[in-house]
Amino acid sequence: MSTAVRDALEASLARIDDPSSDGRVTFTKVYAERARAEADAADARAKAGVKLSPLDGWVISIKDLFDVAGEVTTAGSVILKSQPPAAADAPTVARLRQAGVVIVGKTNMSEFAFSGIGINPHFGTPGNAADKSRVPGGSSSGAGVSAAEGTVRMGLGSDTGGSIRIPAALNGCVGFKPTYGRIPLEGAFPLSYALDTIGPLAKTVADCAATDAVLAGEQPWTPTPAPLAGLRLAIPRGRLFGQIEPEVEQAFEAAASRLGKAGARITDISIEDLLQELADAMARAPFVAMEAAAIHAEWMEERARDFDPRVLARIRIGAKASAPDYIRLVNKRAELVARMRDRLADIDALILPTTPIRAPKISDLIASDDQFWTANGLMLRNTTVGNIFTFTGISIPCPKVKGLPVGFMMTALAGQDRRLLRMAAAVEQAFTA
Repeated sequence: MSTAVRDALEASLARIDDPSSDGRVTFTKVYAERARAEADAADARAKAGVKLSPLDGWVISIKDLFDVAGEVTTAGSVILKSQPPAAADAPTVARLRQAGVVIVGKTNMSEFAFSGIGINPHFGTPGNAADKSRVPGGSSSGAGVSAAEGTVRMGLGSDTGGSIRIPAALNGCVGFKPTYGRIPLEGAFPLSYALDTIGPLAKTVADCAATDAVLAGEQPWTPTPAPLAGLRLAIPRGRLFGQIEPEVEQAFEAAASRLGKAGARITDISIEDLLQELADAMARAPFVAMEAAAIHAEWMEERARDFDPRVLARIRIGAKASAPDYIRLVNKRAELVARMRDRLADIDALILPTTPIRAPKISDLIASDDQFWTANGLMLRNTTVGNIFTFTGISIPCPKVKGLPVGFMMTALAGQDRRLLRMAAAVEQAFTA
């Protein structure tokens, strides 16, 4: 009998246990024995000609905020260690199991998913897949590293302000954020009730699309690349291109030029007025901080010493906002979303760098609050727009980049997930040609 899945799993386990791979920091929990049983079952199915789904036999990881029956979900924090174990798998985890995947372990993350950097003072910080001295991006840090390094075929992550797309960009893999509400959020520890989404990080657009279909409970499909000729892509120049590293700018412009030569219609578009109104509306506190303050109210003060101080600082900003502040922001957001839909009615997708900077050094950001906050703001700036405006989005590695990876982000209106994945498949094809 073929042992292809078991062999892939053993290679994954060996990599996790290799001291040079940083695997025991990338993973917070490893399910070696259960994963071996799952792998053997997948090999047996393959011998019998049975395939549960296109994901059958994939070795995958799941972020440490997803419930697994019988164990405590820590969400990157020591505060939750005393909570009761989960009664059932999160629906997303259950759907993946039903699809025949082999879950090798849970991956590290920013505490409570509240950072775009990926540093965790409790469980350590996974080194970037391209350079272990650099940050992995957050909050799905271990998911990005495990997928980019090939330890797993897919890492399950969550994205509230960019937490799938940022680690995908920094580590050099593909990360897909679905439209809010397509994937069930139950059993995933929340950061923001209104902004959280769940999605995959993988090496290819096709693997992200296959995973997304399982997570959404939809029929399997393989995205046929949309024709690039005539595709309407718009670049939102302005503040989203401020403070950009020259290497990022060069990689993005070269990638956009490649698409233009392939027939895509690339234009500039201004959304500066909408972004300014959003900034004004969130001057009191960011949307995510307000909701996080409600989620963490029970232990925000009594367990203050057990928090990552930088995470607690952001939550406390949200706690200073009042109920009228929150209600006004909810209403303003709805108005801005409607106006953005009108603004983007004649384009297929926005394109821009996923992050304006590449991965900084871990040691620099641990040592300096100023450097940390600057980097965190820049990491989250471009991606957060997609969450606030309910876009679906994807980050693909820019082609032919020397040194640290650079992410190319495509984002489209809510509900256009499969259309975006077809466009992304075409872009990926153009980038690798």
